[in-house]
Amino acid sequence: MLRLALKAGGNVRVPMKVDYGVRALVDLAQQGSVRPIRTNEIAKRQHIPEPYLDQVLTNLNKFGFIRSRRGPRGGHLLAREASDITLSDVVAALEGRTPPLDCILNADDCVLSGSCTQRDIWSGVEDAIQSVLTATTISELANPQVPVTVIR
Repeated sequence: MLRLALKAGGNVRVPMKVDYGVRALVDLAQQGSVRPIRTNEIAKRQHIPEPYLDQVLTNLNKFGFIRSRRGPRGGHLLAREASDITLSDVVAALEGRTPPLDCILNADDCVLSGSCTQRDIWSGVEDAIQSVLTATTISELANPQVPVTVIR
């Protein structure tokens, strides 16, 4: 499950770590696998502060999305095909899977669950978000000719 912040007006806010992680993966997918791409190159193209990007790339490497190599010929490459990496995978790795309300995973955690009018709504919101994230791959975002799946 995804933990998103809702801003005033009902807008969903994606955590910065997820935004930067997705942008870095899209950048790597667009560059291809000819040579490792250095952190500073990605940071410059994506307008991401390099020290923070370095932390995000370390996590992406830890979770198997990229392969990283140090040294003069070092850099980063996708470890999997971009078409095999979903936004749901990236969010789960970088932010964890936390529902918007704790009771969505376990209704017994809330004394009001039997009469709660919000639980079903938030569960539906969570399901809709997960559906879009699971259906969207890094390849789709990296290749503008491929339409991105959006459910409305």
